[in-house]
Amino acid sequence: MHAAFLIPLFPLVGFLVLAAFGRRIGNPRSGWLATAMVLASFVTTVVVFVLLFERQPAARSVVETWFTWLPADRLQVTAGLLIDPLSMTMAAFVTGVSTLIHLYSIGYMEHDEQFPKFFLYLNLFVASMLLLVLASNFLETFLGWEGVGVCSYFLISFWFDRPSAASAGKKAMIYNRIGDAGFLIAMFLIFERTGSLGYHTVFARLGHVGTPSLVAIALLLFLAACGKSAQIPLYPWLADAMEGPTPVSALIHAATMVTAGVYLMCRISPILHLAPDAAHVVAIIGAATAFLGATIACGQNDIKKILAYSTISQLGYMFLAAGTGAYVAAIFLMLTHAFYKALLFLGAGSVIHAMNDDQDVKTMGALVRFMPITGVTFLVAWLSIGGVPPFSGFWSKGDVLENAWVLSPALWAVGALTAVLTAYYIGRCYMLVFRGEARWSEAGIPGDGRRHGRALHPHDPSWVMTLPLVVLAVASVVAGVINLPFHPSWVFLERWLNPVVGAQLLAHHWSIGAEWAFAAADAVFAAVGVTISVVLWRNAVNRPAVEPAFLQRAWFIDWAYDRYLARSSTELSDATATKVERDLIDGAVNGFAGLVRRAGGQLRKVQSGYVRNYALGVMAGLVIVLAYVLSRTVS
Repeated sequence: MHAAFLIPLFPLVGFLVLAAFGRRIGNPRSGWLATAMVLASFVTTVVVFVLLFERQPAARSVVETWFTWLPADRLQVTAGLLIDPLSMTMAAFVTGVSTLIHLYSIGYMEHDEQFPKFFLYLNLFVASMLLLVLASNFLETFLGWEGVGVCSYFLISFWFDRPSAASAGKKAMIYNRIGDAGFLIAMFLIFERTGSLGYHTVFARLGHVGTPSLVAIALLLFLAACGKSAQIPLYPWLADAMEGPTPVSALIHAATMVTAGVYLMCRISPILHLAPDAAHVVAIIGAATAFLGATIACGQNDIKKILAYSTISQLGYMFLAAGTGAYVAAIFLMLTHAFYKALLFLGAGSVIHAMNDDQDVKTMGALVRFMPITGVTFLVAWLSIGGVPPFSGFWSKGDVLENAWVLSPALWAVGALTAVLTAYYIGRCYMLVFRGEARWSEAGIPGDGRRHGRALHPHDPSWVMTLPLVVLAVASVVAGVINLPFHPSWVFLERWLNPVVGAQLLAHHWSIGAEWAFAAADAVFAAVGVTISVVLWRNAVNRPAVEPAFLQRAWFIDWAYDRYLARSSTELSDATATKVERDLIDGAVNGFAGLVRRAGGQLRKVQSGYVRNYALGVMAGLVIVLAYVLSRTVS
């Protein structure tokens, strides 16, 4: 247990070494160093995980305290780690998937001039995420929360010479700052009500906190989660985040930043359990986001944006699970999603690499003949995220839908429709990219002036890029075994997480017939989505009927934000700067100053400097005084 501090320390050391000597270490050694640091963190995580597993369930929560960080009167915040089943589960998949993404990046970024700096940012990103999930109190979590936020800014705008990339980084930062305000206010309220920020202490004192305060805390933290995990209304930044290098997209979507919000909801499960109204809001927003993201993905042509909106949708599923009290289902889906979403993004990166940075699925086609490893692994990812049995997504997504039915059949219906759409839009992407006829030529992409004439020879990348694809494909197939519903001894993940979330889990028991009915329905949803995608897109490139403009423009929501919030706010700021600031405030101050100046100018005339004027004034004053005295005497 005492070695747990090495888990976030290894990537942090990698960041510091690369910050000091990255340019001297050079390419590709700086990439191998960064990968080795994350791999060391993964190995340490496995060791600590095993040691924790060997303990009795009641003893699987250990707080490693290093020192008192903030000793300020009643505010006593310690620095340390919380080692429990939830934090170690998060650390295991964060370090494991991040190691594969680091390895892939060595090949993907090999020709980039800023190669060492890229891996410097990646290591800091992973270290921040590990601090976030291993923190023993809200303030430490917030430190890691801000760390992944700033690293996302660095990496999304990594190619900052592109205006679109610079703009996307700023957009991500602004959206996340809105959510972070909720986290800060929630911490103030938590400390005011409980006198502590430590998780164990806060949860032990929830009985003395009123329901209105619990609801407020839960909703404020959910606002923070909406920013990090791209939920309504703070989701648009994630699609623009695709401007960063593809391995960054994989890291953000699969292993780090966007999973932070779901983790936070599971960590505060005792608060959500005592504030059911807030939990219902989480479930409703999650379901709505899942459906919205899925519909938008159906109309996108940029391969990375299809996957980005897919992530928004899948995160909605996770929040739906957390809002229904199905915290194990949320973590289960997060784990399986990490594998197949990382696989999808890394597969997309291989395609983009082979197509000379072209990302339009309409200009691809037939690539499975030239890139068989990428094509097959992408197919595995499609079947998994689509929920086709026996792939991992079938088990995790089915778990979410079963629990949604308990809370509300309407939420289940939204989730079921989203499941069909998920199998469809990833299938559409696969068919346009890997099947059909080639819509490109070896001389270049016809009709594209920017790339025309550049030779295209699509092929699978080097082993450092294909090995992560194969490993993630295997994980996408077999990861479902960690929580199979056939027997109580097979639900390993549920029994593992029970000491953390067991008291807050949604309690329900299905009959064998009901379990099979749900499983059959989930299989039908996947089959329908897969079938529709194959039928529609096997030999077609454009189908306007199922690609309406409003889906291509993402329901015009981002446009509405820009027009009615961003631009109107800018106009209001301009009006405030000119009318209020310059004319009203400055005008009032300058007007008062002018009044004083004019009054002073008139008063200066009294001080003429001539003695006869002063003598005249004295005599006039004397006459006035004598007249006053005489009037008083006569009366």
